[in-house]
Amino acid sequence: MKEITIVGVPEHFNLPWHLCIENGEFSDVGIDLKWQDVPEGTGKMCQLLREKKTDLAVILTEGIVRDIAAGNESTIIQQYVGSPLLWGIHVAEPSTFKSVDDLKGKRVAISRFGSGSHLMAIVHAKQMNWPIDELEFVVVNTLDGAVNALQNNEADYFMWERFMTQPIVDQNIFRRIGECPTPWPSFVIVATNEFIKENKATIDYLLEVINATTSEFKLIPSIDRTLASKYELRIEQIQEWLKLTQWSQKTLKLKDFNKVQDQLVELGLIESKLTYETIIL
Repeated sequence: MKEITIVGVPEHFNLPWHLCIENGEFSDVGIDLKWQDVPEGTGKMCQLLREKKTDLAVILTEGIVRDIAAGNESTIIQQYVGSPLLWGIHVAEPSTFKSVDDLKGKRVAISRFGSGSHLMAIVHAKQMNWPIDELEFVVVNTLDGAVNALQNNEADYFMWERFMTQPIVDQNIFRRIGECPTPWPSFVIVATNEFIKENKATIDYLLEVINATTSEFKLIPSIDRTLASKYELRIEQIQEWLKLTQWSQKTLKLKDFNKVQDQLVELGLIESKLTYETIIL
């Protein structure tokens, strides 16, 4: 049995992995897959890959492309979620902010530098024609940290996946005043180069298992009820999310890779572009 470690955010996108582990599907192909939740998100997962503390990660596309460009010795082995990620723009419920326009020059909470919340705050500022060099970031580590920061007036707004924050909005802790979808496929599966070199056949087996589950995930009986219960969302919210979400079993396309890199270069987040062949398996 080959032991493999994998990290990802504790969010509904990753339920297929947990189902495969629970059902023994990885074990059936000789893989002992150890899943670790990383609530801090993409920036923390990039660190774990760099430090060889995980073999694999399910991670935001723009975050890992930026970190590989910065020296992370990892490779994208497959696209995981082909649909965009819908980022909600949140403020504290009692705040005076009424629209996204009110947030110009305000403090933005991020989980950490290099995270999706960091990069998408810059993407959003660019879309709004705000001066990027004037953005003020407040590191909060986790979603709970963002709640505390906004409630204690330590930051003014926070961007996070809009369905995962829905319970906080429903509890009148956050108020959502806007949304910002990613202009590219949201999640990819990444492995360290060292792991790829020694385990190409194992990677094929692993992808075969997860792809079989994601391709039929929406057909699982009562999957909407399972998701709603596990992630504390209303059934109609999960049904809306399922309509918007498309898992992928394919390689990240060249055009999507270029779109991510072009945006990162334009925003000054990477200095030069990588070739497709050096970053995609």
